[in-house]
Amino acid sequence: MDRLVYVAMTGAKEILQAQAVNNANLANASTVGFRADLSAFQTQQVVGAGLPSRAYATDASIGWDSSSGTLQTTGRALDVAIRGPGWLAVQASDGTEAYTRSGDLKLDANGLLTTALGNPVLGDTGPITVPPQSAIAVGADGSVSIVPQGQPVQSISTVGRLKLVNPPDAQLTRGADGLFRSTDGKPVVADANVRLAPGTLESSNVNLAETMATMIELARNYEVQVKTMKAAEDNASTSSKLLQPS
Repeated sequence: MDRLVYVAMTGAKEILQAQAVNNANLANASTVGFRADLSAFQTQQVVGAGLPSRAYATDASIGWDSSSGTLQTTGRALDVAIRGPGWLAVQASDGTEAYTRSGDLKLDANGLLTTALGNPVLGDTGPITVPPQSAIAVGADGSVSIVPQGQPVQSISTVGRLKLVNPPDAQLTRGADGLFRSTDGKPVVADANVRLAPGTLESSNVNLAETMATMIELARNYEVQVKTMKAAEDNASTSSKLLQPS
């Protein structure tokens, strides 16, 4: 009976891990530029004495969904979406260079250009700081232009250019903070071919209907494992009673 309980217990554990990944995707269905995590059950051989045909299932991450979300026009000057492949370079909380598709930018009290989560946006020479201005715009090439405060509309000046990169997906890994980094830890070289859609945001690429269906399926599979453990307990109890002297 202990083998049956072990199989059911490990199955329930792996299903819980898959459910955690699926629920994280569901929670970020409305997060700007979010890339869904992918996981799958894989067959693993049981190591040790016994027949080599023994195997069990494990859930493991197989990467993330690189497909683009839907572009939604907002008209806001500091909203930008990347057209096609590419990433926006930002500074992570640990000071390292990281990458995101989240283009809902803002200015803090000191004029520092940041993402909605507060990560400084990087330019060609580091974080971009914007002087006091009466108007601001981000071009398709990533250039940040302003009309200085107190100056006429014709007095447009460029204060920086967003660092846009386009490394192969295999060279990026997602961190616990949701930001992506190069697998070798080195900054990625800027790519002048990456283009932005100003006044636009990219939605999450999470398929809401599919994610909901997966959540229900995993919940039902978990119930099956729990019922199996209960059946093993009942069988063990019945066997004990049969062995008792009458």
